[in-house]
Amino acid sequence: MTGETGVVGKLSTLDRFLPVWIAVAMLAGLLAGRWIPGLGEVLNAVRVDGISLPIALGLLVMMYPVLAKVRYDRLGSVTGDRRLLWPSLVLNWLIGPALMFALAWLLLPDLPEYRTGLIIVGLARCIAMVIIWNDLACGDREAAAVLVALNSVFQVVMFGVLGWFYLAVLPGWLGLPQAGLSVSGWQIAKSVLVFLGIPLLAGYLSRRLGERAKGRTWYESRFLPKVGPVALYGLLFTIVVLFALQGDQITSRPLDVARIALPLLVYFGLMWAGSYAVGKAVGLSYERTTTLAFTAAGNNFELAIAVAIATFGATSGQALAGVVGPLIEVPVLVALVYVSLALRRRFVTTPAEVSS
Repeated sequence: MTGETGVVGKLSTLDRFLPVWIAVAMLAGLLAGRWIPGLGEVLNAVRVDGISLPIALGLLVMMYPVLAKVRYDRLGSVTGDRRLLWPSLVLNWLIGPALMFALAWLLLPDLPEYRTGLIIVGLARCIAMVIIWNDLACGDREAAAVLVALNSVFQVVMFGVLGWFYLAVLPGWLGLPQAGLSVSGWQIAKSVLVFLGIPLLAGYLSRRLGERAKGRTWYESRFLPKVGPVALYGLLFTIVVLFALQGDQITSRPLDVARIALPLLVYFGLMWAGSYAVGKAVGLSYERTTTLAFTAAGNNFELAIAVAIATFGATSGQALAGVVGPLIEVPVLVALVYVSLALRRRFVTTPAEVSS
């Protein structure tokens, strides 16, 4: 306990009170979107791959510092770890979508638009904010980079196929109402290339060029501490803009938001806890168990919102379901960061892990 207190004492004010700043950012965004006329139109005036330019910039700024910390020469140890890769694929692409489908039908049987929106959310695996949650929980950065890249490839290939299966085929087999989904593989590929490819390339080049010019010691002790806080500034900025864009919808329909929030809360809790249990059961270290849990629990709400708007319209119930997603995910996963850190002492730490 003394060691943990010492670590907390060394944190910056931004890190130490992160939940407070996130809550303030969410509230500020909601109030701004509700009370400032025309703010949404201004923020949406320029879009990148269907996403507001300020949100796109915030995501890129948020992800770059974390990806600059990755030791790319250690990725081989991750790609050879079948105890990590296979559970991750199963959790993300079999269990996650199936669980969201079941929760959507069980808890929203009378609200077909919201139900469809949640099913779409369950298909969009996270490739952005999960990097931040993993880093805050002291997860394995190299493993997170590999799993996010793997999810990105599967997202391009499988999103449309799984959308067809869970919205049309499976409901038909079960005698339930069916829905359609119009999404192109190129649209998803562009999203991956922009929001993962750019910061990943920038982080890789920073690591390679920085170490080549001044060595690893300088890069990790001088450069990274300077750029590290930028990730949290980017996170807070993204949250403000995201909630400002959707503030009016969220605050004007509180009962609908509450109905949508319930299956999301259950989903995040079950996916994170179940993935954490799997990691522990197969003998993964704390760092890789944490990475497995957060990559499985997080979702790509930017993609889900963009697909829902393109298919059903900006004012549709499907789009609102996607909008409520980050309202629930952000505080829940921040709380799970602290739960994860509290569980850390339950793992046996080897001398090699201490050294690394």
